[in-house]
Amino acid sequence: MIAFNVVRFRVKPGFEEDFVARHRDIGKMLPGMRQLALVRTGDSSYCLVGEWHSMDHIAAARPQMIGILDSMRHMLEDLGAGLGVTDPVSGEAVVTQKAAAPKKKAAKKKAKAKPKPKKKAGAKKK
Repeated sequence: MIAFNVVRFRVKPGFEEDFVARHRDIGKMLPGMRQLALVRTGDSSYCLVGEWHSMDHIAAARPQMIGILDSMRHMLEDLGAGLGVTDPVSGEAVVTQKAAAPKKKAAKKKAKAKPKPKKKAGAKKK
């Protein structure tokens, strides 16, 4: 069953470019990850959303994810309330749905001018 992990971060001033750059290839490094999105949610605030093949894949990747976090922990601010530098949650999807495809605009057909009938040779005008 498809699973997701979501992690909230707040980045220290001066580290945002490096923080974003380090996330560009993370999805390629984690077996079982289907896709990853790093979302900017405000000034210096980010949320990572990972889509996985299963909760087992998330569990198996946890040591590697902790290692990645450890490599950038110095870039992150404490979120307060005893959270530390991340606010992570994960779980299996209970509803998934593809968005409806956008409606295609009907192509305007250019009306072709009907050719005027040719006058027959020798026809008389009335």
